[in-house]
Amino acid sequence: MQHALPSCSVLNLNNLSKNDLRMKKQITLLLLLTFVAFAPVVAQRYAVVDTRYILGKIPEYKTAETKIQQITEQWQKEIDDKQVALDKMYKNFDAEQFMLSEDLKKKREDELFNKEKEVRELQKKRFGYEGDLFKERQKLIKPIQDKVYNAIQKIAIARSYDFVLDKSEGITVIFADPKLDKSDDVLRELGIR
Repeated sequence: MQHALPSCSVLNLNNLSKNDLRMKKQITLLLLLTFVAFAPVVAQRYAVVDTRYILGKIPEYKTAETKIQQITEQWQKEIDDKQVALDKMYKNFDAEQFMLSEDLKKKREDELFNKEKEVRELQKKRFGYEGDLFKERQKLIKPIQDKVYNAIQKIAIARSYDFVLDKSEGITVIFADPKLDKSDDVLRELGIR
């Protein structure tokens, strides 16, 4: 047994009662108001910048990058020299270990261990997480990056951009109008104060 579904056509107003027409008008009005209410969300203003390009045009940045490169090369040479000396110690030990007494052999192994540890610690000190290179970058590069960020933020606010995206290394949001951040709303929804 097949049931015929009632036909609901927008154009077929003849079969609608006054209540149905009133409800249809209310739904249409509600949809129109919803669209108007969310129109600003749809019309958000975006801008795109390339911070790598911008930084490359700043003479102070080029000077700082050159200085960082020189420091990096100097520190790498220092580590490489220590590694060469360590490799030579290992080579000598390998050649002489059969002729050494157990005490002398143990002493040389300890020296090798300490020298290897020294090289690793120097490498970590210079290039490790928050090491000397990181500190130099913070001292020389970060102030320039902060100037660029402040300029972008100033332009974004003056021109009413909601978001500024950086295209230099993939797309990254580098400015967002704080009123658009709904993180606290999400936390409230999760019951977190």
